[in-house]
Amino acid sequence: MTSSTRREFTKLALTAWPAAAMFSSLSPLRGAEMAGASQKKPNSKVAGVHIGLNVPYSFGGRTMAGDEILKNCRELNLSAVELRAQPVELFMGMPAIVVAAKTGSPKAGAAADGNTVKIREWRKTATMDRVKDFRRMYDEGGVSIEILKVDGIFAMTPEELDYAFAMAKVLGARAISTEISKVDADVRRVGEFAEKHRLMLALHGHASTTAAQYEHSYTLGKFVGTNLDIGHYVAGDNGSPVEFIKRHHARISHVHIKDRKLNKETKNGANMPFGEGDTPIKDVLCLIRDNKWPIQATIEFEYKVPETSTRMAEIARAVKYCRDALA
Repeated sequence: MTSSTRREFTKLALTAWPAAAMFSSLSPLRGAEMAGASQKKPNSKVAGVHIGLNVPYSFGGRTMAGDEILKNCRELNLSAVELRAQPVELFMGMPAIVVAAKTGSPKAGAAADGNTVKIREWRKTATMDRVKDFRRMYDEGGVSIEILKVDGIFAMTPEELDYAFAMAKVLGARAISTEISKVDADVRRVGEFAEKHRLMLALHGHASTTAAQYEHSYTLGKFVGTNLDIGHYVAGDNGSPVEFIKRHHARISHVHIKDRKLNKETKNGANMPFGEGDTPIKDVLCLIRDNKWPIQATIEFEYKVPETSTRMAEIARAVKYCRDALA
């Protein structure tokens, strides 16, 4: 990467947030206390590293209402998120049945293709006014939308791509994340829109995605980057993600934090509670901390919730694990 490109990416980084009062506990049972101290804003920036959450995916779906997501984040004392576009479009007025609908793909049927057309037509009439309201709600709640996750971006028309990047900018995001494509033409085309709008296109891979695939994507556009899932990286037997992050930190908008086992036979080890897998979570968090890189540490909750617990309680434990690792 050239020094000028590195400077451009650096300009995309969020500036440091002012320190806020820290809550003494991460337990979601603090909801009642928070209701009595509603003026306090959450703060999950620890030693310069902004701990975030992939939402609403981590809460178990794609279409949770924006105000409910915000409430959950405040209860967890989280001040940063990677937010999927669906709750925003729901807030904007897209019919819920359309937001949740399966959309077209090369293998999709006529109904799914029809849903794609409905969404495309709705987006033609949408304005950014309600997006501004959505951002204001999150700003007042103390939660920063640093990354917007957009599904199906490689199938979007040019008009839809401008719409998606405009939405991300209005929300205050510094990157759009999406699933990685192995089709160079797809990445190159959307990468051109990323450069046009000067926002990173952060490609998210899985256990089968190699370091070489990420590195190849960088040749396809100056603003093409990575959402590195460190759990997938380890599970896929790619080794420690630390060296990859050292080499390519300027191209990494955020890392997905999860703990997975390494299974060299399947290369698809299981998701585990934080601290019980083979992912070097603490090493990655401390690497970001020590180098002061503007990389969000985004928890992506995927392991099975124990019968004796709740999803919110387990997410709270994951947040605490990350806080303790950075202490």
